[in-house]
Amino acid sequence: MNKTSLRFYKNKNNLLEIKDLKKYFPIKKGFLANKIQYVKAVDNISFHIKKGETLGLVGESGCGKSTTGRTIIRLYEPTDGKIFFDGVDISNLSEKELQPIRNKIQMIFQDPYACLNSRMTVGDIIGEALDIHNLASGKQRTEIIHDLLSKVGLNPDHAIRYPHEFSGGQRQRIGIARALAVKPEFIICDEPISALDVSIQAQVVNMLGDLQEELGLTYLFIAHDLSMVRYISDRIGVMYLGQLVEIAGSDEIFENPAHPYTKALLSAIPIPDPDQSKIRKRILLEGDVPSPINPPNGCRFCTRCAYATKKCSEIEPVMKDIGSGHMASCHLL
Repeated sequence: MNKTSLRFYKNKNNLLEIKDLKKYFPIKKGFLANKIQYVKAVDNISFHIKKGETLGLVGESGCGKSTTGRTIIRLYEPTDGKIFFDGVDISNLSEKELQPIRNKIQMIFQDPYACLNSRMTVGDIIGEALDIHNLASGKQRTEIIHDLLSKVGLNPDHAIRYPHEFSGGQRQRIGIARALAVKPEFIICDEPISALDVSIQAQVVNMLGDLQEELGLTYLFIAHDLSMVRYISDRIGVMYLGQLVEIAGSDEIFENPAHPYTKALLSAIPIPDPDQSKIRKRILLEGDVPSPINPPNGCRFCTRCAYATKKCSEIEPVMKDIGSGHMASCHLL
């Protein structure tokens, strides 16, 4: 690796540090397709994740959560901003320079049916990462694969089977075993339970928690289910239209939400008690989410916020600490 191309960030307590990250996707319009516009999927977000911590990332579909994860792991090339991993700026490294860091950052994908190669056995799917990084071969490779299968609640005999022979929950366990194969430090969990039955979701989340404690892992947990995110996360970040609008401790977000969008999201969580559900006030957002091609001026949420003022549509709010590390971007705070 070329040492001169590496930049080191000052805070060594953070395993991951994101600074002003942007990811724009170009689209061509017009009769001759000569007019270029940009989908601002991720637009100037900053956050950090400490070693051993789980940061939950929530928001509506299309808000940029998955794009954030894929940009961090460099499946998408960042348009701008910095990605510091364990003190190293990886945002502009070449593929050759990035190779030694690849095995430290892994991803668990949302769709357990699409993310596994149907033509490969489970053993080869898990062992492929070992082969790419030259970590093991022969008998040692087989032993590692069998050990990983046991760790995720499957049998070593499953190594000779194909993905179509498993249920959705079992396939997701295979995906987790594949992510663990190279002994990563940081795993991006991109909605790993959204495609699973409710009865299986808790099992997978509990398993992720056990693996984190056993192996000292750090997670970015992307999901829609706010209750599940609260259960597994130390801190929670809320995204809206490509931007981070609030971030705080898990309990703090639920007990003292500050941003109007966060309050609306939390009000939509079902309550099992019918009596409590009747007296609970729901916050209904009017209108649709604006286009990420042409987002509103000022605050991105101003077109749907019941408390918006003229200032909200003219000046973009900045993230500020409202106490004990609770950050939010709203002019009303």
